Amino acid sequence: MRISLLFLFFIGNFLQGYTQEEDFLLLKGKFEPITEDNLYKDHQFYNWGGSIIKGEDGLYHLFYSRWQMDFSAWLTFSEIAHATSSSSNGPWEYRETVLKGRGKGYWDAITAHNPKIKYFDGKYYLYYIATNLGEMEYSDNDLIATHGKSLDQSLIRKTLRENQRTGVAVSSSLDGPWERLDQPIIQPSGPITTLTVNPAIAMGKDNRFYLIVKGDKPDEERFIRNQAIAISDSPVGPFQMQPNPVIDYQDTEDMSLYYDSENQKFYGVFHAHEYIGLVYSNDGINWKKPFNFKVFNKEILLANGDLIRPDRMERPFVYFENNQPKTLCLAVKKGEQSYTVFIPIAFD
Repeated sequence: MRISLLFLFFIGNFLQGYTQEEDFLLLKGKFEPITEDNLYKDHQFYNWGGSIIKGEDGLYHLFYSRWQMDFSAWLTFSEIAHATSSSSNGPWEYRETVLKGRGKGYWDAITAHNPKIKYFDGKYYLYYIATNLGEMEYSDNDLIATHGKSLDQSLIRKTLRENQRTGVAVSSSLDGPWERLDQPIIQPSGPITTLTVNPAIAMGKDNRFYLIVKGDKPDEERFIRNQAIAISDSPVGPFQMQPNPVIDYQDTEDMSLYYDSENQKFYGVFHAHEYIGLVYSNDGINWKKPFNFKVFNKEILLANGDLIRPDRMERPFVYFENNQPKTLCLAVKKGEQSYTVFIPIAFD
């Protein structure tokens, strides 16, 4: 069974109806109904997205963002939390908070957000984004005052956005302790400017590490972000930015990256505001649209027949086990609620 064909069929046809196409006849699986167990909500926190890994304890470990106050506080007070479950589809139980902003004097002084958990060569790597205000004096009240403000209305919020970078914390155990690097692992250059955020990383057949991050599109007056690829011999860098963007033809975010070792292809799943999309690459450097570029539209079917039609649906993460897609994780905002959805995939 060629996982690339399964994956393309899964992505292209989920919530769009089953179609018989010659290249996709190897599919043997189906989707399980989505129930309340597949919705991870916290009435005290907004929670946002997640990244799943299976631990040596046989449990599934979820690392995700959460914060209080209002939705815009993700840029000022987000923290990265750790939950566990006996299934990658949930239900999940909060275990601990693992990362927060470290405070003045650090590159990740403020917020800890959008994690991706990976396991390479006997260690766990928790990639995340954070920001700082440099030498500027500020208090928590100053940060709170930025909530709901536009970048033009708040110099602090504008600076926070522009100082966002991607870093990594390393541990020998999913329970920590987590050792953070003193510096971010990638700076904006080449196809992106201003900021480097929302990391996705995979190891290719050459044992090098391929990192996708988002930044502003160069020489663009509109609010459009590119996604770019950087490569390193180590999961902690230094990463060398590549000149060709992953996506520069529309505004997209939040890549989930997977390397198919059987078919020797990279796959990336991302959000484009109104739908989830898919790109692929043979070498990790040059990226293309597949036949089924759009994954599915911004609605999720529940087992009782209801539909979730979110205001926002972002942070797609595809969890693979035994080289097969098992769970699609999505961040959803609906009114004043923000939670994570886990869509189960079952194979015969």
